[in-house]
Amino acid sequence: MTSVANLLLEGSLPRLEVRLLLQAVLQCSLTTLISAPERRLDDTEIARFQALRARRQRGEPMAYLLGEREFYGLSFLTTPAVLIPRPETEGLVDWGLESSAPPESLHCLDLGTGSGALALSLQYHRPHWQVSATDHSAAALDLAKKNAARLLPPAGPVLRWYQGDWFEALPEGETFDLIVSNPPYIAAADPHLDRGDLRFEPRQALTAGPNGTEDLARIIVQAPLWLKPGGRLRVEHGYDQGEFCRSCFLRAGFTQISTRTDLAGLERLTGGQWP
Repeated sequence: MTSVANLLLEGSLPRLEVRLLLQAVLQCSLTTLISAPERRLDDTEIARFQALRARRQRGEPMAYLLGEREFYGLSFLTTPAVLIPRPETEGLVDWGLESSAPPESLHCLDLGTGSGALALSLQYHRPHWQVSATDHSAAALDLAKKNAARLLPPAGPVLRWYQGDWFEALPEGETFDLIVSNPPYIAAADPHLDRGDLRFEPRQALTAGPNGTEDLARIIVQAPLWLKPGGRLRVEHGYDQGEFCRSCFLRAGFTQISTRTDLAGLERLTGGQWP
C-alpha cells in the first residue's frame, strides 16, 4: 500500500495540492496528515486519490475537487453549478458592511447570489439585517440554502430566496436599503474563458454579451425602482469597466458615485446612492 509520505514526494502536483487532496480523501486535518507520514492508504482511498489527482492534472479547480472554498472567513460549499468565490469579491462585503453600523437594521439584496457568498457573509456579520437573494439557477439557490444551513445559527436570521432573472425574481413592491451584485462581466469572446479555472465554471455566470457589460447596465438602470430613498447599489465589474459603470450610474440618476480598487490597484467595484 502507498503511504502519505510517498504521495507527498511523488511530484505530480504541487505538494500543497497533494496535501489538500489527501485531507479530502482521508477526512483529516493538516496536523493529523503531517504528523503521520507513515499512514498507508487502502485500495479505496488510493483509487479516490488517483481520481482526484487526474482531474486536477486536467486543470479542474481545487474548489470543485474539494467541494468548498473559503470566503470572508467562512467555508462555502462549491460545485460546478456556481462560480468559485474569489478574494476580490470580498471587497464588496467590506463596502456593504460599511453601509451601517450595528445595531441599525437594513433590508439588503444580493442579485445573482450563486453559492450565497455575498448574502451569507453580510448576514453572518449583520444578523439584524433582513437579507434577500436571487439567482436564475435553481441549482445555485439549492447550494446557497445548504450553505445557509451550515453557516447560520438554527435560530438565527432567515434569508429570503427568490429564483428568477435579476429583479424579475422579486415580489412587486419590495424595496431595499442596499443592493450588491457580482454579475457576469466577461465579454463572450474573451480568450481567458478558455484558460485556467474559467474553463470549468458555468459560462452563463461569467459572460454578458459582446462587451461583458449587458448585465451591469441592466442592473444599474433598473436598481432605482427597487431602492429606498438614500439606498445604495454596489457592483463588481471588470478591471477595465469602471468608467462604463460610472457613466451608467450617472445616467441612471445616482449620486455619490465612486469606484474602489483591488489590491493590485485595478478598478473592481463601483457604487452610488439613490437620492
